[in-house]
Amino acid sequence: MSNDVPAVGAAIRIMERLAADLPRPVSPTVLVNELQLNRSTCYNILATLQRTGWVTKLEARGGWTLGPGLLSLTGLSEDSAVIMIQEEIDGLARQIDQLVFAVKQDGSGGYTVVAVADPRRGVRVTVGVGDRFPFSAPAIMQAMYAHRPFEEFRTVIRTRIVERFTEHTVTDVDGLAQTFADVRAHGYSTSIRQFDLAQSAAAAPIFDRSGRAHLVLGVLTFSSELDADNIAPVGRLVHATADRLTERTGGTLPVDVDGGVPVADATAT
Repeated sequence: MSNDVPAVGAAIRIMERLAADLPRPVSPTVLVNELQLNRSTCYNILATLQRTGWVTKLEARGGWTLGPGLLSLTGLSEDSAVIMIQEEIDGLARQIDQLVFAVKQDGSGGYTVVAVADPRRGVRVTVGVGDRFPFSAPAIMQAMYAHRPFEEFRTVIRTRIVERFTEHTVTDVDGLAQTFADVRAHGYSTSIRQFDLAQSAAAAPIFDRSGRAHLVLGVLTFSSELDADNIAPVGRLVHATADRLTERTGGTLPVDVDGGVPVADATAT
């Protein structure tokens, strides 16, 4: 006599089908037809798996995909992560009408661009996939290191220079410690004329399964378009998109390295 449990078997088949199309969502109709499931049974299984975080419904796309709870256990391939990032930054770029990009830290300590969304035409700041930023590019460096113990950053800068790109660049250790605290409090970093006198940026980290920043999402434009008066709402949108990507890729929001307060709680106040 078989000991198979039909509902468990159906749940496994559903997750295998979602995994096959990851990160693209799969509609319930496809699941019902391809897997030959009862529609009510399929929806009940999806709802149960959603409560555990093993699948998630993408409302805007009308389909289901593997959820952060499962991805936090299994991990996500770099190619699939880049596809998810591209989807999110395309939407953000259209919303704010600015160039949005994502970078990962490379072996030299600098940052390599892995995805770009640019909705604009005409004269604009441009960035391409494969372009590199130096280690101390202000907005990126602040987002990457703000949620790590500051002693770790001190160790890093013993062998790497925090470059003064303009007279506005923060380079002293005490100033950076305060800047990192501000990044943790707001959830995003800002660089107004710090990297280039003609440019401004806002950035936020994407965290991995251990709660460590491993990618940074950024917006880059002319300083005449993004300044102290209007950068906050852009920064909040970048932060929200980065947090959504942390969840979608199976990452974990970190505990504040200073006060032991979860970042999501700290930035809500």
